Amino acid sequence: MKSLYKRELTMMVGIVALSFTLLSTAFMLLSYRYIISETRDRLERNAGYIAAATSDYLQNVDSLSLLDGIKWTLYQSTMETVSAVSEASVIVTNTQGEILYATDSDLYHKQIPDRVVQQILQQGHYNGITNLGGVYGANRYIAGLPVQTKLTPTLAANLGLVLVSGDTSGLSEMWRATATIFFFAAVVVLLIAVIASSITSAHQTRPLTEMAEAARKFGRGEFDVRVNSYKDRCDEIGELAEAFNFMANSLEKVESQRADFIANVSHELKTPMTTIAGFAEGILDGTIPPEKEGEALNVVVSETRRLSRLVRRMLDLSRLNALTETVTAQEQFDIIEVMSRVLVSLEGRITGRGLDVDAQFPEDPIMVWGDPDAVTQVCYNLLDNAAKFAAQGTDITVQITKKDGKALVTVRNLGATIPPDELPLLFERFHKADYSRSVDREGVGLGLYIVKTILGNLKENITATSEDGVTQFTFTLTLA
Repeated sequence: MKSLYKRELTMMVGIVALSFTLLSTAFMLLSYRYIISETRDRLERNAGYIAAATSDYLQNVDSLSLLDGIKWTLYQSTMETVSAVSEASVIVTNTQGEILYATDSDLYHKQIPDRVVQQILQQGHYNGITNLGGVYGANRYIAGLPVQTKLTPTLAANLGLVLVSGDTSGLSEMWRATATIFFFAAVVVLLIAVIASSITSAHQTRPLTEMAEAARKFGRGEFDVRVNSYKDRCDEIGELAEAFNFMANSLEKVESQRADFIANVSHELKTPMTTIAGFAEGILDGTIPPEKEGEALNVVVSETRRLSRLVRRMLDLSRLNALTETVTAQEQFDIIEVMSRVLVSLEGRITGRGLDVDAQFPEDPIMVWGDPDAVTQVCYNLLDNAAKFAAQGTDITVQITKKDGKALVTVRNLGATIPPDELPLLFERFHKADYSRSVDREGVGLGLYIVKTILGNLKENITATSEDGVTQFTFTLTLA
């Protein structure tokens, strides 16, 4: 497995090497062109001066084979001065390319290649890097011009050729120096890049390694592990550490809820089963007299029904949890009609406790989006809960209104006030407030959890308040 450090280091070194390669290539190419251009212009200027001087000299003598002593000496002195000042070698030839004069004495009577001679005579100039067919021992930059004399304003005659050459060793030396500079600069930058990449990679990979180790500990059941060393970093690692700790808190909470769930289920199952077993054994062994058997059997039936309700609620809970990640079916329906049907189904329970219902419904239907069956379950659980805990002889208020594109459904009852610290726990699985345990002996603490789960699947909200004996639940539905 390739580590993040190796990949970042390889990428950094590759980028630096590529950058220096491209930069050095571009610099060498530009510098080469610049130096060649400067050398060409300089040599051509010098060739022009020498061609003009040679033309003047040749026009004042019959030929170079009939040299005038004083003029020849002056001409030689001029050429040697130009050669020394420009650091160039000067060659003067006839029109056939035979060298008649050269500042390098060992070049006399050598022959210039015919292609060079013809190009100068036909095109009027020549430039390039060559050794002139062996005239020079190494390649030199050559600039050549014809030596001409004007016969008429529009006609000129060629008297010979002038070639000025410059040494290319300076260009090679410059390339070597540049390559050396770039090489050492590249080595230094690469070292800096490796060090910087190592520090940066370690800065990035260390928290990832710690988080991976923490995740492995989670897998072993150690849910108290947190990554706290990086939560103050104002970068993506800090955000990741914060998200990781949030996940850890959620996992710990889920594990705690799982343990509580098992404990609560065990308790809720144990109590009725113990009661059923006790009364059944009492009937069988004669501990319960025959005249008490009917009463005992009623208790057994009551506890059996309680077990049945518990199992049914747990099946509902399992079904809802399985649908948590799916989209609940959405259709339009009238929430007033649904609530009215639920009120009718609970009429016996409500009137049996001497309660009245204050239904505050608009005259027109209120169409909403959702799952009618699921919303019916929500309304039933809330009304059943209100009827269970309302004080006898009081009213249950059911109100439906519209606000900001939502239908607000409120169920309110009068009874014992729920302590503020109990309100956030009402929707937890198997939670039963202490004050209700003596009243709700048939409940199992799943009704409000099912309500919360259904509304969560529908992307809706529910709130609960309890003040001065008035307990109110309000949930939302999206208007159609």
